[in-house]
Amino acid sequence: MKRSAISVMLTALLCCTLMAIVDGIIQPGYWVKSAIKIALFLLIPLFLSRLDRSLAFREIFRFRRRGFWVALAMGLGVYGLILGGYYLISPIFDFSGIAGNLSQNAGVTKENFLPISLYISFVNSFLEEFFFRGFIFTNLGKSMSRPFAYGFSATVFSLYHVAMMLGWFSPVLFVLILLGLVVGGMVFNYLNTRLETMYGSWLIHMFANFAINTIGFILMT
Repeated sequence: MKRSAISVMLTALLCCTLMAIVDGIIQPGYWVKSAIKIALFLLIPLFLSRLDRSLAFREIFRFRRRGFWVALAMGLGVYGLILGGYYLISPIFDFSGIAGNLSQNAGVTKENFLPISLYISFVNSFLEEFFFRGFIFTNLGKSMSRPFAYGFSATVFSLYHVAMMLGWFSPVLFVLILLGLVVGGMVFNYLNTRLETMYGSWLIHMFANFAINTIGFILMT
């Protein structure tokens, strides 16, 4: 089990590093980047699970109806919180870099914004929840201490976003967002532990992406 935990951590660091290089240096078109992310965040963990049977994912896909409405309410609340926060702090912080970076680094334009935003909300959020909560947190929780599993998965979840968001925000806001991602990752871990499924965090993550996409649309129009 300890060997499995080490392989999970090394895989997490390797995949996040490769994804950071793709996001921050190579900067291909969005759909090419998405294909690479599917390979790193989905196919590699699935391949490892075939090599090591202790790396199981079946239990995280169980649907628990008792937590669905709670997660839906939290998702709607997160959507309102992010959108309200944007309108509250937009006079203080400069968000103009977001639209420029989306266009230059990812090839996101007004014309392709809708399909990409839908993909981000539904598919991209699933990939991240599967990788950070399903693969990393669930498997580390089996053989490492629970605080370590919480801290490691939430930290790599936050750091993974660094290359993606470089140049989007002012340094102060950037640090605050990274800290918020750490806290958010821990909340997602806790929610999945209570619900015994990853659908709860996926639903909330989906609504958070809806909110961010809404802000991106406002900035690009």
